[in-house]
Amino acid sequence: MVDSSAPSDNAIARSARFAVSGVNLGLFCSTPSVALSRNLSRKAAFEMLVTGDFISADEALAKGLLNRVVEADALDSAVEALVGRIVGKPPAAIAMGKALFYRQLETGIAAAYEDAARTMACNMMDADALEGVQAFIDKRPPDWR
Repeated sequence: MVDSSAPSDNAIARSARFAVSGVNLGLFCSTPSVALSRNLSRKAAFEMLVTGDFISADEALAKGLLNRVVEADALDSAVEALVGRIVGKPPAAIAMGKALFYRQLETGIAAAYEDAARTMACNMMDADALEGVQAFIDKRPPDWR
C-alpha cells in the first residue's frame, strides 16, 4: 500500500511510503504476502506483514523492494531513461529472458540451469543475437530493426 497522504505525482518518488497494513484492520495481507515474500528477505517481509508499519522509500530501497529512489522532480526523466535502456534492446531477447527469469524461479536449481541452457541456445539462434555478435566483431552498434 502506498501512503495516500503522499502527493499522487510522487507515488514512487523519495516521499513515497509503503506498507501492507491490513493487519491494522484485523486482516492479514495474504495475497500481498506472496509477492512481498518473493521480493524481500523473509525477515523484512514478515515484519512488514505483522506490524502494518509504513516504511519510507529509502528504507524500501535498502530492503530491496525498490530498484531506485529519485526526487519527485526527477521521476519522469528517470523513468524515461530506464524505459529507453530497455526498449533499445532486442525485443525477442527481452521476451525470452523475462519468461525464463520468472519460470526458473519456480523450479529447483538443476532444472533452472537446464531451462536456462535451453533458452540461451534458442536465443543464440535468433537473428538479433547473430546481429549483436557480428556488430561486436565489427566494432559497430547493432541494428536490431
